[in-house]
Amino acid sequence: MFEIIMPIPEITTPKINEYIEIRMQTKAANATINRELSASKRLLNLGRNQSPPLVERTPYIPMLKENNARKGFFEHGEYLALKDALPEYLKDFVTFAYKTGWRLSEISKLTWSQIDRKQGIVRLEVGETKNDEARTIYMDSELTAIMEARWSNRRNLLPFFFLNRYENDRVKRFDKAWKKACKDDKIGLRHFHDFRRTAVRNMVRSGVPERVAMMISGHKIRSVFDRYNIVNDADLKLATARQEKYLNSLAGTISGTIADFNEKKRARNNS
Repeated sequence: MFEIIMPIPEITTPKINEYIEIRMQTKAANATINRELSASKRLLNLGRNQSPPLVERTPYIPMLKENNARKGFFEHGEYLALKDALPEYLKDFVTFAYKTGWRLSEISKLTWSQIDRKQGIVRLEVGETKNDEARTIYMDSELTAIMEARWSNRRNLLPFFFLNRYENDRVKRFDKAWKKACKDDKIGLRHFHDFRRTAVRNMVRSGVPERVAMMISGHKIRSVFDRYNIVNDADLKLATARQEKYLNSLAGTISGTIADFNEKKRARNNS
């Protein structure tokens, strides 16, 4: 934790700019610096809002421009290769991530009490998600098969749906196994969070309305969802092909309409 001790009355915008310069010299990312500045701003505002005020004034605190949006995602073949290279206990885990786009912590903490086997529903309650909103998904045939297999092979009374290698606790960290799988399947080091972006893109590509996709993946802010809905060259080519097909259909419709009009005109002239 990087910190500079300074009496509150001495905290001014120039001093804050000096702090930013020092942090940038230490190679801290803009996002990291912004989080630190936000925490300082929050503390100052809390002090000012006390009665009587503990802070007389809140100086202007500039924020830095952030550009941390990663653009990694898995093509389907890459996902299958990674899944094949992972230990057995993680295969279902990454399948769930690939299909739903849920965060690692949400999947890791998933319990049987959140699963309705009869209806094929998985539910996160308020307080169990990052944005504090409840979320429900219906499992497809593959996830349903995973659920039934895990229920049939359940060997203990642990509440968690995904268990670790030793089946004595939930899946938590698996950095070593993840890095080894990325190396073995020759796709290069990826981030687990790439599944989140991938699921969003796959849902939108398959025709799922964006609002529904946001409800499944748990995106509350549209700008974040748009950042995850990644467009690549294949998407651009597909857009061109679809537009061409649409315009050709219009041209065919117009040609047919003109032909019908000319035919009716000739019929009137001959009558």
